[in-house]
Amino acid sequence: MKAFILKRYGKNSTLTKEDIPTPVLRDDEVLVEVHAAAVNLLDSKLKAGEFKLILPYQMPLVLGHDVAGVVVKVGLLVKQFKLGDQVYARTDDFRIGTFAEFVAVKESSLALKPKNLSMEEAASIPLVGLTAWQALVEKAKLTKGQKVFIQAGSGGVGTFAIQLAKHLGATVATTTSTANIDLVKSLGADVVVDYKTQAFEVVLRDLDVVLNSQDGKTLDKSLCVLKRGGKLISISGPPDPAFGQAIGAPGFVRLVMRLLSSSVRRKARKLGVGYSFLFMKAHGDQLREITRLIEAGAIRPVIDKVFGFESTNEAMAYVESGRARGKVVIKVR
Repeated sequence: MKAFILKRYGKNSTLTKEDIPTPVLRDDEVLVEVHAAAVNLLDSKLKAGEFKLILPYQMPLVLGHDVAGVVVKVGLLVKQFKLGDQVYARTDDFRIGTFAEFVAVKESSLALKPKNLSMEEAASIPLVGLTAWQALVEKAKLTKGQKVFIQAGSGGVGTFAIQLAKHLGATVATTTSTANIDLVKSLGADVVVDYKTQAFEVVLRDLDVVLNSQDGKTLDKSLCVLKRGGKLISISGPPDPAFGQAIGAPGFVRLVMRLLSSSVRRKARKLGVGYSFLFMKAHGDQLREITRLIEAGAIRPVIDKVFGFESTNEAMAYVESGRARGKVVIKVR
């Protein structure tokens, strides 16, 4: 099969299109013919080697976490899916590789594609949808009437998280640039802070939840807009000891995580708020919950650009530029 592979870590590394063997299917996996794959910042960070401690991949590596496609083969133990099913998923860590013509996906990570979405639209959903779900539903337990601050509202996670938070009945604040104010308002944002002209730490206060996706300075400021008992959930780090324990990291890695997050955890304790790091995981059951919301019209995909398979490196570069509104997708078939 054709695939775009990474041969060595590096911020400026490019992917090479090559013929490689089709993945060998395990008994609990489904072979998916890839029709579309989304590009995420996670792919760029992996390419740059930022997660080598957490995810020690072997080279060469096929990147890509999001897939929408058609089932062409099922493992011996698979019961939920059959040949010809249209499906979508966020592939599991160490089984990624959706920048290719075929990918093997665990049955437990897979769901039927929403009937009202195209393959490209469906591919845009899993990673950002599961990130928002695990942050707001699983970790924050966001409820009706609470106030949540979702950073970077026009980005991939932001566009989904705003819609999910509104569905849950929360009041939603977000940051974006002047050009994207109408977009985030159309998704349900109640309070929009134009980061080019306003400081969110001045405008916002007494929040129940913050979903942090930005740098360390923004993280520190975000702690101060929470009310006592509030929760800050960060998807951009630093990883905390609880995360290291959850993934069974070696002792020295857990020590590094403890040191990296010691400052923010200390500040959070002083302010009487909670801090936790989220590295989202594949989850077919949660994806089915998301499918129901999409088919009911509560959430819609937001796609900036669709690139052809041959332009996978250009799609990666566009995501890395930080200019994307919503998601960037690669049309493989």
